[in-house]
This record gives sequence, C-alpha cells and structure tokens, in this order.
Amino acid sequence: MNISGTVSTILNQKGRQVYSILPDATVFEAIQLMAEKNVGALLVVSEHRLLGVISERDYTRKVALKGKSSRETKVLEIISSPIVSATPGHSVEECMRLMTNNRVRHLPILEGEKLVGIVSIGDLVNWTISAQDAAIEQLKSYITGL
Repeated sequence: MNISGTVSTILNQKGRQVYSILPDATVFEAIQLMAEKNVGALLVVSEHRLLGVISERDYTRKVALKGKSSRETKVLEIISSPIVSATPGHSVEECMRLMTNNRVRHLPILEGEKLVGIVSIGDLVNWTISAQDAAIEQLKSYITGL
C-alpha cells in the first residue's frame, strides 16, 4: 500500500455508493435517510447535477440552533455551498488539506461533472493509518531479513 495514494484507491476499496437527496425534500427526510444509511452527510442532487452537501452539522447549526422546524425546512435552504470537491486522481494528502482548509468532513468526488463517489475525513484517516501500518511491516521485514 502506497502512503501517497489517490482517492481512486480509496473508492475502489470502500465502494462508490453515494446517498443523495433532492433539494426540495425536507431536512427531516434528510436526517431520516442519514440515520437509515448510517452516514453523516448526503449529496444534494437535482437532474444528475450536484448542488451541494447536507450534513448533520448543517442540521444542528442551521435548523436546530435557529429554532426552525426540520419538517418544514427544505434541504436547499441549508445546504453547504460552494461545493468543495475532488477528483479520483487527487492524492489523500491533497484531500485532507482541502477538507481542513475548507472545514468540511465530506468530499464529493467528481469526474468532470459526473459524481463518482464521496469520501469522509474518516475514510482518509483510516486509509492513512492502514498505509502507515503496511509501510511499517515492510520496513520490519526488510530490517529483519524475513
């Protein structure tokens, strides 16, 4: 496993499953879907076009703390924008930097305008830990001659 891997490698391992919601759905429906799928964010898509991301953080900060109703507020009203995204060719390090600089936890992966996956900060951290573990094992084998 190469420590300087790309997002494509992560998507090939974890899969390219993307959960999305329409912009006119209610925030309540979005939260229900996130709970059902055990994810922290959904991509907001209309007519095969990515409009933004809605996350649990968006819900807590833009609905719950503002006293709005999740059953009446539309997803489009609270989505995160502008969209911060990457391509399958971006390195894990580049994606971590993008996410840190833009203070986002989920990164849609696009090829042109086509949505091909999503990675979370957890995906990147887990991949980095696995890559480091593999590198350590290779070094141990080299040093011990096994």
